[in-house]
Amino acid sequence: MSIRRPPLQPLAFFEAAGRHLNFSAAARELGVTQSAVSHQVAWLEADLGVPLFRRLHRGVALTAEGGRLFEVVRRGLDEIGAVLAAIRAGRGRRVLNVATDFGFAAWWLMPRLAELRERMPDLDVRIVTSQDAIDIRREAIDVAVSFGTGAWPGCTARPLFPEVVVPICSPGFLDGSGLSARPELLESLPLLHLESSDAAPWLSWRDWFEIHGVTGRRPAGLDLTFNNYPLVLQAALMGQGVALGWSPLVDALVRGGQLVAAGEPYERADRGYFIVEAEPGGSVPRPAGESREVFRTWILEEAERR
Repeated sequence: MSIRRPPLQPLAFFEAAGRHLNFSAAARELGVTQSAVSHQVAWLEADLGVPLFRRLHRGVALTAEGGRLFEVVRRGLDEIGAVLAAIRAGRGRRVLNVATDFGFAAWWLMPRLAELRERMPDLDVRIVTSQDAIDIRREAIDVAVSFGTGAWPGCTARPLFPEVVVPICSPGFLDGSGLSARPELLESLPLLHLESSDAAPWLSWRDWFEIHGVTGRRPAGLDLTFNNYPLVLQAALMGQGVALGWSPLVDALVRGGQLVAAGEPYERADRGYFIVEAEPGGSVPRPAGESREVFRTWILEEAERR
């Protein structure tokens, strides 16, 4: 049974809209009008027979079907980009494809990339982000910084940071909430959640309350849920509620006073961030190992400085 090839232009417009969660921002990136983006998305929705976005007062949100399609389209475009990068690399520059989650990329890796570029000025670093697990054995990814237990089949994993979690919020929210370090007081406050399509390997608010023996019933309608960690932290910075903060992602924000601890830290030593590399013999060709070795050495040194 043949499968109809997907329409590429509507999918490209859909991916940009799903990434920005805003049709106008997607239009600016694509160099088209906002109505062109709306038209392409509407065509795709009509073709599929389901809505892909919920239209909000400001911006849009992906529906469940839209979220499923977005992940597949994003990964497909990432693979195309990786192949294009590899072709460009063959013309003289080296390209290192690094996969990680949104939070690690935004709050730990990006502020330190200038140091890596100083060490390897002829290296182009391409960051691929996803909140869900990426199988680097089957994708054009050279190295990953992944959260989990350290067990990834067909890969080697070296620990970077254990999972250390503390409730955090803005100073203004803390002052107005009357919150102390007692875990049960968090039950009555708005909580900020990180969504996951699969069983999340990281600590959730439910885990946090179970660990601290808090079993009361929370009032409905208090919480906010986001599909990536930078949005969770942005909501915390804006005083929208209490988030779970992972060290070292939030360390700079806490040191700078933008966020404050709203409880005691908790550590799970069996989980954390690892640098992950595919073992030889995978289905995806790998570039020369020098770039990966330099990146591995650099990130392990940076982790030790924390």
